[in-house]
Amino acid sequence: MTSTSDIVQKLWNLCKLLRQGGVTYHQYVNELTFLLFLKMAQETGKESQLPQGLRWKDLLTRSGVDQLNFYRQLLLDLGTMGQGQVADIFVNATTVITKPATLSSLVTALDGLDWYNAREEGFGDLYEGLLEKNATEVKRGAGQYFTPRPLIECMVALMQPKPGEIIQDPAVGTGGFLINADRYIKQATDNLYTLSEKRQDFQRKQAFHGMEFVQDVHRLCLMNMLLHDLDVPILWGDTLSQSGKRLEQADCILTNPPFGVSASGTPSRDDFTYPTSNSQLAFLQHIYRGLKPLGRAAVVLPDNVLFEDGVGRNIRADLMNKCNLHTVLRLPTGIFYAQGVKTNVLFFQRGENDEKNTKDVWFFDLRTNMPSFGKRTPLTREHFADFEYCYGKDANGKSPRNDQGETGRFRCFSREAISKRNENLDITWLRDENSTHSDDLPDPDVLAAQILEQLALATSEMEALTRVLEGEEDE
Repeated sequence: MTSTSDIVQKLWNLCKLLRQGGVTYHQYVNELTFLLFLKMAQETGKESQLPQGLRWKDLLTRSGVDQLNFYRQLLLDLGTMGQGQVADIFVNATTVITKPATLSSLVTALDGLDWYNAREEGFGDLYEGLLEKNATEVKRGAGQYFTPRPLIECMVALMQPKPGEIIQDPAVGTGGFLINADRYIKQATDNLYTLSEKRQDFQRKQAFHGMEFVQDVHRLCLMNMLLHDLDVPILWGDTLSQSGKRLEQADCILTNPPFGVSASGTPSRDDFTYPTSNSQLAFLQHIYRGLKPLGRAAVVLPDNVLFEDGVGRNIRADLMNKCNLHTVLRLPTGIFYAQGVKTNVLFFQRGENDEKNTKDVWFFDLRTNMPSFGKRTPLTREHFADFEYCYGKDANGKSPRNDQGETGRFRCFSREAISKRNENLDITWLRDENSTHSDDLPDPDVLAAQILEQLALATSEMEALTRVLEGEEDE
């Protein structure tokens, strides 16, 4: 019996063969999205959503130059003639394949796979496996849009999404957080069968919301949603521009905003209290402002958000006023592909009012004296077991907790103590046993990535300051 992982590996191996046709890994996954959509529509009996003459068999029965020309026109036609998700997936679609033999090899290989067993295990799992393969094996590219699954599963389990809630990811990437939230809810409701028909329809069409700036990644996300039986509003746009206002307030936000400066330049939202060129600080404002009263969030953010002075300090103070920032998880290094930045997860709940909601902040240090994760030491869900136990069963951090003292990983700091630190949340207390050993330093490419990250951030801040000064001179 052929498993989903076997099919994923076959598809990935085929990509290696196709590289001689000038197709890169990242381009291959995008290209494969178009072809998989056509093939899976046939396998699932849903070809009625495709216009006659623009289906898998119409592509399969052609050959050579005729097949390649037909494929190019098919992509254009589906982007203009398709309806709903079809049009969204194929909008502005073009092929990077230039050789008829390359397309023929790909179509023939796809048609010959064991789709019966893939159907039994779930097409969504197959596609997610392919996205993960792309993220883990490609040094640069899709990894920045893909959060490690063990971390996603941990965050979703602690946030405990519920049926009937609006769940949002404002930097949705390939959709990992929303897919896992949907899976969590389905496991708790016998695959939605314990819900009324009306509530089932809500879960499939209205429960999950997101926005993605990069069109190709937006396309991957739509395909991922479709294969998980979700027809939900995933918008193509920049959350940090005026487009972000289109995202409605949520009961739960789960997200990992992109590191570095905003993809479209300085964030242009005019409803943020604290304008900033730091995209992570801008995303943080969107998140806590985008929660309903008593709504909750878990968000991955780099270290600079915890300690940046000036507007960063003001945003952290505003967060702790409007929300109960109850938990900060210091993440280990090496868990994000081709990034090299140090990261954290902030867990907080929006208050019923906007004043003095944070009383204490609990920190769990999963970084100090931990291995640097990567291919040699893969991150697993078990690595989060101690943290999940300390976090407790209450999604909003209200379970009984114990401060483990200076030698433990879990500690509590009062709001007053943090205020005396100039609102600095970059708190550590464990002695790094490996800090004096050069052998334990990150790889040179990781160090270089960290330096580039800081340089990009500094350059962005200088450009913003220059614009402000030039504006003052004009006055």
